[in-house]
Amino acid sequence: MRILSLLVLLFPLAVFSQPLPTIDEKVKGLSRTDGFLPFYKDDANGKLWLEIGRLDQELLYSISLPAGLGSNDIGLDRGLLGDHQIVKFQRNGRKLLMIQPNYSYRATSNDRAEQRAVEQSFAQSVLWGFAIEAASGDRVLVDATDFLLRDAMKAAQRIKGMKQGNFSLDKTRSALHFPATKNFPLNTELDASITLTNSDGEVGNYVRSVSAADDAITLRMHHSFVQLPDNQYKPRLFDPRSSFIPISYYDYSTPVSEPIEKYYTRRHRLQKKDPSAAISEPVKPIIYYLDNGTPEPIRSALLEGGRWWNQAFTAAGYRDAFRVEVLPDSADPMDIRYNMINWVHRSTRGWSYGASVTDPRTGEIIKGNVTLGSLRVRQDYLIAQGLLAPFENGLPADDKMLKMALARLRQLSAHEIGHTLGLMHNYASSVNNLASVMDYPHPAAQLDAAGNIDLSKAYDDKIGEWDKVAITWGYQDFSPGTNEGQALNRIMSDAASRGLQFISDRDARAPGGSHSQAHLWDNGSDAIGELQAVMKIRTKALSQFGEKNIRPGTPMALLEDVLVPVYLYHRYQAEAVTKLVGGVDYTYATRGDGQTILKMVPKAVQLKALDAVLQTIDPTALVLPEKITALIPPRPAGYGFNRELFRKRTGLNFDVLSPAETAADLPLSFLFHPERLSRMEQLGANGGLGTKEMADLVLQKTFKAKRRSGMELLVQQQTEHVLLTYLMAWSVNEQMNVAARGAGVKVLADLKVWIEQQQKAAADPVQKAHYALALERMKAPDKAKPTLHAEMPPGAPIGCDF
Repeated sequence: MRILSLLVLLFPLAVFSQPLPTIDEKVKGLSRTDGFLPFYKDDANGKLWLEIGRLDQELLYSISLPAGLGSNDIGLDRGLLGDHQIVKFQRNGRKLLMIQPNYSYRATSNDRAEQRAVEQSFAQSVLWGFAIEAASGDRVLVDATDFLLRDAMKAAQRIKGMKQGNFSLDKTRSALHFPATKNFPLNTELDASITLTNSDGEVGNYVRSVSAADDAITLRMHHSFVQLPDNQYKPRLFDPRSSFIPISYYDYSTPVSEPIEKYYTRRHRLQKKDPSAAISEPVKPIIYYLDNGTPEPIRSALLEGGRWWNQAFTAAGYRDAFRVEVLPDSADPMDIRYNMINWVHRSTRGWSYGASVTDPRTGEIIKGNVTLGSLRVRQDYLIAQGLLAPFENGLPADDKMLKMALARLRQLSAHEIGHTLGLMHNYASSVNNLASVMDYPHPAAQLDAAGNIDLSKAYDDKIGEWDKVAITWGYQDFSPGTNEGQALNRIMSDAASRGLQFISDRDARAPGGSHSQAHLWDNGSDAIGELQAVMKIRTKALSQFGEKNIRPGTPMALLEDVLVPVYLYHRYQAEAVTKLVGGVDYTYATRGDGQTILKMVPKAVQLKALDAVLQTIDPTALVLPEKITALIPPRPAGYGFNRELFRKRTGLNFDVLSPAETAADLPLSFLFHPERLSRMEQLGANGGLGTKEMADLVLQKTFKAKRRSGMELLVQQQTEHVLLTYLMAWSVNEQMNVAARGAGVKVLADLKVWIEQQQKAAADPVQKAHYALALERMKAPDKAKPTLHAEMPPGAPIGCDF
């Protein structure tokens, strides 16, 4: 028995000590596919053997999602890029380790000891360990099957994070996908079909609505191994004024007198054949490929809009440096050699976005990857449908809605490609005559001479002046002998002298943001004047709203779907005007460039802006005409409710008050944002508009305004309670500075005294009840929960995210 036990213990050691077979012996009978990393397909056993001959050589590893989930909320879109990193294979006995060096921390000197000190100070990551099954010289063979049959995109983790179920990998339902497994001289593309299962039965609606079976989600995950670019690419130092996206790392070989964190620009490699020529053909053009599954007329619109970028590259001194073509049927969109524009379907409309695979050493973009959500175009069409009321006799021969939607798609194509060229958003474009396609433009409707809504110039039809500046800065190939730093700085200085501005996401998206010219979905150089113009468009659209806004035969209840974007048509311009209140303008100035650094929006402008915003919450503007609400019955059986509609407190019936509550909440949420209130106290001390003065003006237009009657009275009282919520939250918010907090307590205390007086004097029982409810709520200000428009229908004309 002891002898048997000893043999059992020694057997693994004996096996391990046996010499490895050669690669030819191990793969006998299997088909070999030559390329960057040669591989062997074992169709009979569903295995893939990978031959690694590039030991200790760095290469790029990228994962992506060729076949997705179809849920906008969860993500996991078809064509989605996952992680990408530099890796290298190291042999350790009979193990092959796939290691990711830590390029966030480096020493760029030539001193190997200094480099090693940094490498050993910050952890690397072993991403996978393979068992070596065969070897021939410096080449080893590993079974890559388990490596490929894993949830490389962390899809289960994302689904769980969205509270949609506890899914996990089921290897018995997963398999290699050989049709998309290919090899090329500079890249190896491997593909697998991955199934995630749920055994506890708890599955969310986001999954249930898109997956064929609730408890099984099958996706495709793609793995790319790619040769890294050569060392001929010259990184460009990042300039915060340029609108390019940076990469950064810490260089520990930096002298103490210089910044240790280095910033470089993300961009494609582009060189002139003749750098000394003013206009030159490129050594190699940048080519993007449009998803060949994109239908017409959308295909033509996306091609045209994407090709606008050649205007910018021409301005930068190139001839035909940028092209957009339809992807050939023989090409694989996941092949990392192709810059892609993917036309992606989801169950609900959602963001479009641009991403890229980038060399983390230098910032060189290797693959641009655009995702365009196919349902967004329908929202543009719906907006135009609501504004024009076109269906008097069915679909008109001149489909102006489609024309507007296609015009937006041209702009969207250019916008998302811009991200993959390395550009951030530029939300100051609207004040510079649409200077950048990297802004979010609201459809620019106008009233013609006859007073009718005209959408013929809703969107621009070309690249912007800022985009030409940015591309020139990022891609200019300077002639020999040029001082590049001085030349690049001159490009930025010249742009500033022309009044061109760049303000990006962090400044524009913040609800408490201060920049008066950084907004999403606004138009015009005068935000206040544009709001007044937008309100006239809204008034005209509501005055003609009715049966002609839907096709004959459509359930009347679906009028609500069209009504939402019309009723809230002013929402983004109103947001833009609120940012003038407590506004501070600034630039991303650098020392010595002469740009204005910081200046407060004049108090007179703030007061004018506040008045314009308060006009949008006047009951006259908020009440829906009865002729509209009388046309919207409960939705018929088979037609569900969705978040694109107004919320209801009236059961199945259309809630007449809910739209007004939503529309009033939006501007108040911006005006009384804690960051704005804290900032206004400081600005008020320097001659700006203070919080107490602002609150008094708002109260004069609401609580202290003349009482209305009928539905206008109900809306008036509702708006006052929305305001009261923000005032109570203001009084107890400990995140604000002391001055703002004190002002909030005083405003609420004064209002309480005033309401008590009004309640005693009021004869109308409805008004008495209104005041009683207000006083009851004021007993517990800590229970005030501002909605911050969380329950507002999404409504954005179209979107993207980066």
